[in-house]
Amino acid sequence: MRNSLLIILLTLLVLSACQNREESKTNSTSEKPAVNELSENALKVRDYLKKDLVIAHRGSTYWTPEETEPAFRWARNIGADYLELDVQLTKDSILVAFHDKDVSRTTNAKDIFPNRISSGINDFTLKELRSLDAGSWFNETFPERARDSYKHLKILTLQDVIMIAEGYRIKSENGEPIKEFINEEWTGNYIYEKDPFDNGNRPGVYAETKNPKPGVEKILARKLKAMGWAINDNPKVIETYTGKVDIANTNGRFILQSFSLESIEKLEHHLPGVPKCLLLWRPNMEDNLKQKYIDAINFGVENNVHGIGPSISGGPNNYGELTADWMADLVHSSGMHIHAYTFDTNEQLEEYKDRVEGVFTNRADLALTFYNRKSDKTAEEILNDLGY
Repeated sequence: MRNSLLIILLTLLVLSACQNREESKTNSTSEKPAVNELSENALKVRDYLKKDLVIAHRGSTYWTPEETEPAFRWARNIGADYLELDVQLTKDSILVAFHDKDVSRTTNAKDIFPNRISSGINDFTLKELRSLDAGSWFNETFPERARDSYKHLKILTLQDVIMIAEGYRIKSENGEPIKEFINEEWTGNYIYEKDPFDNGNRPGVYAETKNPKPGVEKILARKLKAMGWAINDNPKVIETYTGKVDIANTNGRFILQSFSLESIEKLEHHLPGVPKCLLLWRPNMEDNLKQKYIDAINFGVENNVHGIGPSISGGPNNYGELTADWMADLVHSSGMHIHAYTFDTNEQLEEYKDRVEGVFTNRADLALTFYNRKSDKTAEEILNDLGY
């Protein structure tokens, strides 16, 4: 009798253990997210991108007026891997580097176009935008970093930024940019010259379609082709130098990014095989965060996106956390890289160093030092050398 009870007890224990293993297996399976993986071809494009990338956010918003010539020349000379900008279409379909939807914050539009200060970039022609002062606001907002040379800076075009990446600058005379004329009419463009203070760095360009208007992706593709920066359409050779940043002459020379799913789809249509990054914004993902994160990754995989651009927490921006460990694990399980925004302190660089392959930063000088690529000159010395 005693043996029979023992056998029954052992049998129950074995059955219970088996059941627990099955439940554990089921729970593990149910908790494992359905994240898709990049195709073999997409992985090849992803591998165009190096790691520990320092992406100069708007050139710099800390040392210079954002997305202006000193911002991008400084970012190039400090040694950033990429010059990051927002591209928007003017009324006459020119791609300009400008972040905000309207011109009120970073220009003197209230003085030049008092009835249009809330108008979008798309409501102005290039010539109208070039008439604005895009620098003086910085001196008023950040007097501790103000410079007289920041007064009367011009809004730049995408073409201007690419030329800076190639080692040029806008030619000027008596402090005024020299205009390009065709048939005695100003085109809205300026004349370029080799930058006498160029130090040989050749960064890539990282462009976001901001507030994308119909046709912007097609126009962007056409512009990159015309400038030899479309890697799949007769790209030009850009001279590089030993020991200097050389990304401009690689297949990773241009990265496309957007918060807009529709724009990502169109970018893939017009510029297939060019590295792409899907940007994420926490307020758009609050409801059912985990599932929306998975959905974003799977959308990226389906549309040949090669990186996710999530926000990080902490000051001074205090964005919502989208680069937590579990989030980074999800992204990496798909094969995509993480280019997170926006790093402005050493503490942030240290906290996220094992989760990201690239950092958007307003302080490229800090990030380069963190990655042991410190410039031999300080941020201020480089600005001085550049004539600012």
